[in-house]
Amino acid sequence: MNPLKISPESMIRTHRKIMGISAILLPFKADGSVDWDDLCLHIQRTAEVGITPAVNMDTGYVHLIDQATRIEVLRQIQATLNGGAFVAGAFVGDQPGDKWNAAAYLSQVELIQQYGGTPIIFQSYGLTGQGSAEIVAAYAQIAQSCSQFIGFELGTMFAPFGKIYDLDTYSGLMGIPQCIGAKHSSLNREKEWQRIQLRDQQRPDFKVFTGNDLAIDMVMYGSDYLLGLSTFAPDYFAKRDAYWESGDPRFYELNDLLQYLGFLAFRPPVPAYRHSAAQFLKLRGWIKHDIPHPKAPSRPASDIAILQDIVERLKAIE
Repeated sequence: MNPLKISPESMIRTHRKIMGISAILLPFKADGSVDWDDLCLHIQRTAEVGITPAVNMDTGYVHLIDQATRIEVLRQIQATLNGGAFVAGAFVGDQPGDKWNAAAYLSQVELIQQYGGTPIIFQSYGLTGQGSAEIVAAYAQIAQSCSQFIGFELGTMFAPFGKIYDLDTYSGLMGIPQCIGAKHSSLNREKEWQRIQLRDQQRPDFKVFTGNDLAIDMVMYGSDYLLGLSTFAPDYFAKRDAYWESGDPRFYELNDLLQYLGFLAFRPPVPAYRHSAAQFLKLRGWIKHDIPHPKAPSRPASDIAILQDIVERLKAIE
């Protein structure tokens, strides 16, 4: 499939209701254990502003926690939301050169559905190491075991097993009825614009969930979002989204400030954004400790003064 010709200015869609999904940070206590109370409070406040929580994502250290912890996260979110909608990562850890492990994926998808969540299919070496037709066939195999799921393209700046699919493969994903959308994390506007245009032509109900934390205004062009950045401030993201739907010009100032936060938090090394999230949430009084997972990269304490300034600027806008 040849790349589509892009005309971004013609793609802007005003007064559109935005669907937001927020990847929830997994908070830790000073002793390195998970702070379940703060996790549940953060899940609840995210859902209360109309944004769907997503757990066991990269923001939740899904690749660094064990299966027992992933299951406990599912149990906690199910109890917190009491039947409310949520998304959860179906993650299969493997090594370079490993084959596609259908049984492991189907097990993860079944587990998520048991707790009432919608699976989002994390990539793996076995999945992305296949050819285009085989990749689509793998997703079709997953579709046989669930009523709906979300696909996921992940750039290698986020994870070494990630892959951004070509448009033929992406078109194949849209041809699977159970695949209701896909998160796109290339940090490349043009690739995302191409997916929006292809979606509009092929399957208008398919959701393109931007994962571009460096261009959160992609919602102006027809993307919805599944972001790690929104876990810093789901309340302000919800307000921004409402401004866009109503045509309120305050959208732009608030979006600019949230994007400034994104530029700071998602600078290299990108995975350290999770520590930035913990620092920011502690400044807001939403979690008690700003401690990342012990195996994850961290940010310097000097960031805290900049983050505090952003907190105060957001309060001033409000």
